[in-house]
Amino acid sequence: MSTAAPVRKAATTAGTRTVREVLTPIRPERSTRPRPTWHRAKVLEHRLLSDRYHYLRLEAPSIARLTRAGQFVMLTAVREGEPGPALPRPMAVYRRDTEAGTIEIIYGVVGAGTRALSAFRPGERMLVVGPLGQGFQLAPDAGKVLLVGRGIGTCSLTTVAQELAGTGTDVVAVASGRDEHTVIGGQLYRECGASALYEVTDVAGTSAVEALRERLTTDLDAEPPQQIMTCGSERLAHLCRDLGTRWNADVQVSLEAHMACGLGYCHGCATGTRSGPEESPLICKDGPVFRLDRSEARR
Repeated sequence: MSTAAPVRKAATTAGTRTVREVLTPIRPERSTRPRPTWHRAKVLEHRLLSDRYHYLRLEAPSIARLTRAGQFVMLTAVREGEPGPALPRPMAVYRRDTEAGTIEIIYGVVGAGTRALSAFRPGERMLVVGPLGQGFQLAPDAGKVLLVGRGIGTCSLTTVAQELAGTGTDVVAVASGRDEHTVIGGQLYRECGASALYEVTDVAGTSAVEALRERLTTDLDAEPPQQIMTCGSERLAHLCRDLGTRWNADVQVSLEAHMACGLGYCHGCATGTRSGPEESPLICKDGPVFRLDRSEARR
């Protein structure tokens, strides 16, 4: 899902519509979305993960218990009694531990809010609201799921691997980044029993879309996934669209966006995909996960 950065619109081939233009909200007939709760969560661990990312572990028992794959939380980077920045920041839940009552976040410092967030130390308390949003819809009969993430966007996918661990569903994961320091999730995917993991980088030349397409089709054509889930890259979302068409697989995309409330009150994170009186879907409430309409994407 949502992290602190908006989705980037990469250049696409002529006639290809952007991913946002071909997404539809996932609205299950029977909603199992948990009601959000809030915590003055204790910071248990907070450290620099690399020169680009920070790792944060929080004590938030009800959020850890309720969070579903692909949901997110809002973190308020202000200590109680201090002035702003007042607006919370949306962050994907990277990992949850229901027994310990903890959630883990990985984020990058991109502005004043995340800079203030990075100053919190173990023992301090942080206001956390969640779980929020429409997460990934996991098909109970899916024998194989492909997860394709880029950079910090991978954090929206790792809870899918957690939820599927030990269920018999085969998980194949792609973790992409500029270099080895921006590739996230490898260790967690291994811990969750992923049958195959592709850690690809720009530096090594392995993250190029065509190179990745060749590897995935060669390895998976014989036994393709029934579901594909992606976050963090417009180019990879288009690749997932093509693979979904090739394999007749369900494709779901988690969008990243700036948000003010995360609850659907402010209407500040509309996808902007509709014109006229009808409002575009909200990323925080109707998403962050949407289903990709493959027939529309091919126009």
